[in-house]
This record gives sequence, structure tokens and C-alpha cells, in this order.
Amino acid sequence: MDEPLHPVDFTADELGTWSSFATMLEWLPVALDAQLQRDSGMSHFEYGLLYALSRAEGRTVRMSTLAGFANSTLSRLSRAVARLERRGWVQRSPDPIDGRVTTATLTPSGLDVTRAATPAYVALVRTLVFGSLTGGQAEELRRISSQIASSIGADGRWVPGG
Repeated sequence: MDEPLHPVDFTADELGTWSSFATMLEWLPVALDAQLQRDSGMSHFEYGLLYALSRAEGRTVRMSTLAGFANSTLSRLSRAVARLERRGWVQRSPDPIDGRVTTATLTPSGLDVTRAATPAYVALVRTLVFGSLTGGQAEELRRISSQIASSIGADGRWVPGG
């Protein structure tokens, strides 16, 4: 019974795959956000910004580039960075090369809080994601995730060391 109910409906196999994947897309960010809020007082989105800044050269990134990494509008990013600035974790300033552009820089305090939040975050990701997979499955997940992201057009996505 793999036939769709309607020509534009899912097949049974597609529906099984999609419903599992969609459930993971909904539940995983909520679990990660809850852990970060509880343990570090920040959202998953904010942690992602701090982590990207912590890995950037000079711990500084143009706001427009950071928005691309976070798949965020500049408006949403600006509000999040403003919250991080109020906490003393990020500082915004004009780009020294092009003053029309704003950069975000991770402060020493921001680096400390990112370093403090990372072990519990990594442990949870290892438990929820990698603990459920074999090494081969993890490789396949990376390949499949990259392929899906590329089909969406995520050319500006964050990559380690990039």
C-alpha cells in the first residue's frame, strides 16, 4: 500500500520518512534550546551566534555575514546581538575597512560564557544525535544534510573554519 491517496499526496514510504524527519526538526531545537536556557541563560540561536564568533578570525564577523550563517534576517540578528551586547558578550562597531558595514566581535566575557556553555551543549548533541547513530550513519547524516541544505540554497551557511 505504497500508493498515495491523491496524485499529489505522499506515498506511504515518503510519509514515514518525512514524518520522522519533520518530528526531529521540531523536537531537537526545542531540546537544545531548553538545555541552553537552563544551564547558560541563552537561546540556541544566541549560542549559535556566540559559537560562530568564537571560531571566526579575530572573533569578529560582519553582521551581514553572521546573518547568513544564522539564516536570519538582519532585523532578528540585530535584536539578538543587542541582547548579547547588553550582557557584555558581544560588541558591535563599524568595520575598520568599510565604515558603512557593522561588525560583531565576541568579547572576552562572551568567549568565557561560550566556553562554559559548550561542554553541556556538545554532550547533549552527542547523546541525542550521535548516540543514536553508528559512525557510518553519522557520516551519511552529514552527507544527506549537506545535500538537502544545498538544494535549499544554503550557500552562506556556516562551515567549521570557514
